[in-house]
Amino acid sequence: MKTQFLGIAELTEVPPVAVVVDVMRAYTVAAWAFARGAERIVLAGSLDEALALKAQHPDWVALKDGPPAPGFDAVNSPGLLRSADLGGRTVVQKTTAGTVGALAVKDAGLVLCAGFVVAEATARLLRARGSDRVTFVVTGEDGQADEDLACAQYIAGRADGTAPDAAEFLRRGAASRAATELTDGVRQGVHPDDVELCLELDRFPFAMVAAQEGSLMVLRPHAMPPLTGEDNPV
Repeated sequence: MKTQFLGIAELTEVPPVAVVVDVMRAYTVAAWAFARGAERIVLAGSLDEALALKAQHPDWVALKDGPPAPGFDAVNSPGLLRSADLGGRTVVQKTTAGTVGALAVKDAGLVLCAGFVVAEATARLLRARGSDRVTFVVTGEDGQADEDLACAQYIAGRADGTAPDAAEFLRRGAASRAATELTDGVRQGVHPDDVELCLELDRFPFAMVAAQEGSLMVLRPHAMPPLTGEDNPV
């Protein structure tokens, strides 16, 4: 499998397959939203768009980065979202980097959104689709976020059969700038468990596929069948 790792600003063409990585915290939050029963997640291009969608659909759940704000129901924190009841709900998500990255590759043939919590399921879906060229979009810090790059490199290794040891990649995530800022309270809208939850490897058995549905970019869970011996590179 031929891979490249690019920041959002480095995307110069539409890739055939894109894996958009935001570990801390957009796609950890998205995975938790699905685990709490959400049917789909609409990825908004701006705060105004998110608020407009919420106004049109009052039953939808709108969330954003940072502190609570009028018009939004939740913030982009897995620790704060993990007890929510989202059964059958549509979530509207707008974040600083993760949603921006997905919208930047919306025309790709296949768009997956990922973090460590869905790493193995994402790698398995790449293998199942026979993806030979994959662009990993490293969303944080203008493509320099080491937690996102570490996760992308780990998924790439799992997808191409090299089966890397996860420990070093998780260590890089724990030592990243984002983890430090979350732990030290630099960022707002944070739960004390957020970093731990973002580094929980393979917490969920599904991948997350984003695709255009009408005028919206919509993320949905993609369940993977149980592992077999042939499907599990070790």
